[in-house]
Amino acid sequence: MDVIRKNTPTREGMAANKYLAPIAHRFLSPELWRFTRRSVPRGVALGLFAAFIVPIGQIFLAAFLALPSRANVPLAALVTFITNPFTLPFWMVVANRIGEFFLRFDAASASLASATADDGTWAVLMLIYEVGAATLLGCVVLALVTPVIGYFISVWVWRAVVSRKRARRLKAMVGRLDQRLGTQ
Repeated sequence: MDVIRKNTPTREGMAANKYLAPIAHRFLSPELWRFTRRSVPRGVALGLFAAFIVPIGQIFLAAFLALPSRANVPLAALVTFITNPFTLPFWMVVANRIGEFFLRFDAASASLASATADDGTWAVLMLIYEVGAATLLGCVVLALVTPVIGYFISVWVWRAVVSRKRARRLKAMVGRLDQRLGTQ
């Protein structure tokens, strides 16, 4: 949790952004910057949605979506980096496989389309359509499924972190109580 807090942008930094200037006053609301049990899962879910639904400008989309849903803005922006330039090819392959699974392009339709064209132009266009449609559908599926998974994982992680902190505090309190009772 401390790593996230150290690397997240500040409220003032986002308010000074020229693209966010028209609505910067909304970003300064303290509730959007607190790490609470409700705002953290919302921020994770919105960040994952924005990461897969649009390839460019995900941070701004996540920040804008975080405003009405009262999600954690810096966490929503940070989670969008799951689709960075280094991991984007991997996610596009995953999206293509998911799209192919749902569209189920079969060899019969592809051979029928290629048989109707004399040259290879039609076959190339069909290939582009198949790959593009499958990848686009896969991105939509990822944008709908990963936020749900991310939401529940972040709820579970939040509860684990909080319960561990409470257990440490309780153990420290019992230790202090034992010291007091032992000295009397």
